Order: sequence, then structure tokens, then C-alpha cells
Amino acid sequence: MSFYDRADAGRRLAAELAKYRDEDVVVFALPRGGAPVAEPIAALLHAPLDLVLVRKIGVPYQPELAMGAVADGGKAVIVRNEDVIAMAGVSEAEFDAVCAREVEEIERRRSLYLGGRARPDAHGRVAIVVDDGVATGATTRAALRAVQARQPKKLVLAVPVAPPDTLESLSAEVDEIVCLETPRAFGAIGFFYRDFRQIGDDEVIEILDRRAAKEAGAGKGAPRAAT
Repeated sequence: MSFYDRADAGRRLAAELAKYRDEDVVVFALPRGGAPVAEPIAALLHAPLDLVLVRKIGVPYQPELAMGAVADGGKAVIVRNEDVIAMAGVSEAEFDAVCAREVEEIERRRSLYLGGRARPDAHGRVAIVVDDGVATGATTRAALRAVQARQPKKLVLAVPVAPPDTLESLSAEVDEIVCLETPRAFGAIGFFYRDFRQIGDDEVIEILDRRAAKEAGAGKGAPRAAT
């Protein structure tokens, strides 16, 4: 068992990312599990915390099987898993219909989590994308491409645990990967936490509110609005 909980993983990741303390950084969490990991990172780096919303595009008759992923990058960023699409015999119309439903869910969650909150601009900044772990990498790839579309000067993926082959497949998407544990015998992300309870929507909102209040209290004022 590598980590007590997500906050513990976040503190340990923050120590590895301390070299960015003097940089202009924005931290992006994948909700819901990535938010408590990202909070101590944003706190140590005195950085604003935002979300990158990603939804798996599941095979219509087997929703847990990912045939792609879609992320909120202003304009939806879609990653397709062509092998799964072909194997499952999914038509373009079927793929598009599932994708459209997931885009609607992203819009609903963006309104729920962010409301009318001004979103920090990643352009020209160091963007650090955080989750509580990576398994296959499909949703992570979509998230990275969505953040990359916002033109950061450097894109970093920071996760507590991921299998080495998945990290290798993601390496071309980023400038740097920071990962604390890279077990070949992976299983599932939850195996590496003592406390891997489900994170609720209210907790994500509380984390965002807490971080925004601390940023304002530190005298940084409102974040640069995204363009």
C-alpha cells in the first residue's frame, strides 16, 4: 500500500514538484479523485486550481469498455480508440451519439463545479495536470490534449501511480511526467491507497472554493481569465 489517501499522495507529489515554486503555474485536476491530490500541489506552488473535465466514451452495449474519451478544452477534444471501435462493431452514428451525451454531461458538471467562476488562463504558463492515478491512459490523454490546446509553455503530468507502459504511451503528449510509483503488476489504482473512498461533487466544490479563497487571501487577486 503506497499512499494513505489522496491528500497524502498529493503532498508527496508536491515535494517532487517544488522546483516549479518560482514559475507561473496553473494546476488542473481531473475530478473527482484528482482534486484532493491537486490541492496540496497548488498550495505549495501558490498556483490557481482548475479542473479539466473528461468523460469516457463507452461502447453502447458495454459502457465500461472505453472506445474513446472526450475532454473539455473550450472546444471538445475527442480521443478515439479505433481498435475497440472496430472490435465492437460500433458505427460512426453510434459513436457520435454516445460522445454527444458525454459532452452534455461535461457541460452539466462544468456548471456544477465551476459555476460563474473565472477560469485561470494557461497560455504561456506551466500547466500541471493531476489525477489520483492512471490505468489505461485514455481519459488522461484526452485531458492532456485539452490543456495543451490552451497553449501552456510547458505541460506536466503529475500522478501518484501508473504502469510504466501507460506512461511511455503518454510521454509524447507532455514535456514532463512526474510519477511516484510505476509498478509493472498494476491491477487497479485503488490497490495503492489505504483510503480510496469515493469523492463527492460537494468535496470537489469545497476544494476549489478553499483554494480560490487562499489565492485571494495571499493577495494574488482574481486569476487571469481564460481567453
